[in-house]
Amino acid sequence: MDVIQVILLAVVTFIFAIDQFSLTETLYRPMVACPIIGLCLGDLNTGLVVGGTYELMMVGNMPVGGAQPPNAVLGAVVAMVFAVKSGMGVEAALGSSIIFAVFGQYVVTTVFTIMSGLMSKADKAAEEANPAGITQVTVVSMGLLGALFAVLAILAYTGGTQAAEMLNEVQESASWIMGGLSAAGGMMRFVGFAILMKIMLSSDLWGFFLAGFAMANIISNIEVLANSTMILMAFIGFAIALFDFQVNVNIKNRVGSGTGGTSDGI
Repeated sequence: MDVIQVILLAVVTFIFAIDQFSLTETLYRPMVACPIIGLCLGDLNTGLVVGGTYELMMVGNMPVGGAQPPNAVLGAVVAMVFAVKSGMGVEAALGSSIIFAVFGQYVVTTVFTIMSGLMSKADKAAEEANPAGITQVTVVSMGLLGALFAVLAILAYTGGTQAAEMLNEVQESASWIMGGLSAAGGMMRFVGFAILMKIMLSSDLWGFFLAGFAMANIISNIEVLANSTMILMAFIGFAIALFDFQVNVNIKNRVGSGTGGTSDGI
């Protein structure tokens, strides 16, 4: 076990845990966190692959009020440890990480439950116009959350490293288990994106979705452009979004200034 890697993993996990509800609320997302964890574990390439795939799985899972989705931070840590230290395939590692992500959901809920008892102190500090008192409660809650996740990250690293040989034996003697985990991990990215679409997609956007699906298939089957499919689709999507934004701004400005309509028939 590499002590430096353990320390780095604990530190970044501490920051990611806090970032879920404070700081930037961006660092903890898998597409950012996994490459950073990959650097800590000495495998940036796996971090990029796991991060991009895991982000698709979690893109539609957002906390709403007190309701918590499967935790992206703990899931990302476990997926990276399994993929890098245990030698599991990316899909199998992601499939296995969901169990721990659900456990992370309960960890966050437990911290919120504990901190609910301190909210009276924050309310009292607010009544007394005492910012230091509110800051103290906030720091305690962030410290508790970060410390719990850091400890869990260390346990995941230790367990994942120790289980490497056993997992390799399972992969050889019971390949159907790893096959099932890989299938689950591969399926989850589509489930995550489907959840996001269910939340965001309105009936007037189906045309763009179908056009994008068709264009992606066309570009991916052109040998020269196949490796750049995602980048090209991103540029096309940005161009459409920019055009739509400009059109709506112009309409809003015309309505607001009372100069709607055209005089030249165009």
